[in-house]
Amino acid sequence: MTINFKDALGVHADALHVRAERTKVLAANIANESTPGYTARDVDFGAMLQERAALDSAGPGNGDLAMLDAETLYRVPFHPSADGNTVEIGVEQAAFSQNASDFQTSLTFINMKLRGLAKAIQGQ
Repeated sequence: MTINFKDALGVHADALHVRAERTKVLAANIANESTPGYTARDVDFGAMLQERAALDSAGPGNGDLAMLDAETLYRVPFHPSADGNTVEIGVEQAAFSQNASDFQTSLTFINMKLRGLAKAIQGQ
């Protein structure tokens, strides 16, 4: 009997991938805080996760497609700047921090699942 790690890990593997993509977008926002005319972006985590799960269930190799451009949304600033830049560093740092915390939570769940599988394999 073989172990299907995709089924064993559940949604957390896809969540890690989507969180990593979101980290890239948020990091780009923070890096372009001083760039005139730069428009802050973000991703809809729930929609991107559902689309990723649908691609994974469609067959092998289909989940490797980059969906970042299709799912990127533009952030509406609370206080627009005169140079057209919509990055608000406090908002971006808070979103980045929350995303990092959620990433760590998914890693913890995967770690617990893998430890459980290791114990089951060892017969404990």
